[in-house]
Amino acid sequence: MPNYIVLINWTDQGIKTIRDLPKRLATSKALIEKAGGKWQAIYFTFGQYDVVGVAQFPNDEAAVSAFLALGSLGNVRTTTLKAFTQAEFVKIVEKLP
Repeated sequence: MPNYIVLINWTDQGIKTIRDLPKRLATSKALIEKAGGKWQAIYFTFGQYDVVGVAQFPNDEAAVSAFLALGSLGNVRTTTLKAFTQAEFVKIVEKLP
């Protein structure tokens, strides 16, 4: 399945209700799984982003659907990057004209 790097920032609402984080993590897992995906890792960070996640989805549409649903809850804003493994990227490069 394709990999996606997710850069996440708290919204004002999200930081005000940070004590609800365990519940929100369970909700995010359910949303991701409902779209056919799976969190591979979630890291809490400081600096430009508050959270960095790695997720897998069957396709781009499923990823977009899950992260729109997650964002619509109002606690986070996401920036999603499609990621390629080293082997996948080498195959792409090998096909260059």
